[in-house]
Amino acid sequence: MTSSSLSPETERRIRLLFPPNERDVVRNALFEQCGNNLPFLDKLDDVQLERFRFAVLKLSEGRLDKLAQAIALAKTDWRDLLVAADFADDPRAHLQWLPEGR
Repeated sequence: MTSSSLSPETERRIRLLFPPNERDVVRNALFEQCGNNLPFLDKLDDVQLERFRFAVLKLSEGRLDKLAQAIALAKTDWRDLLVAADFADDPRAHLQWLPEGR
């Protein structure tokens, strides 16, 4: 099954990290550049993609420039992305991460 949207938990983290005027940019970037187009992730759904999208969001620190850098890392090697976000050792570690609100 492939992703057709962002999961509710991904949306929640976007709301916590980014101001309203940047959220559509973030959504589009995650959907178009950090999803089923990443190597070996073509069959994942929106919930299964959370680990990778949460990692990108975590590394972004709520900044669009850092979001772009994190997405570039995901495109190069998403394993490095998971290591950088401290999500590599435990496949459920991303579920424990929730950013503080703005």
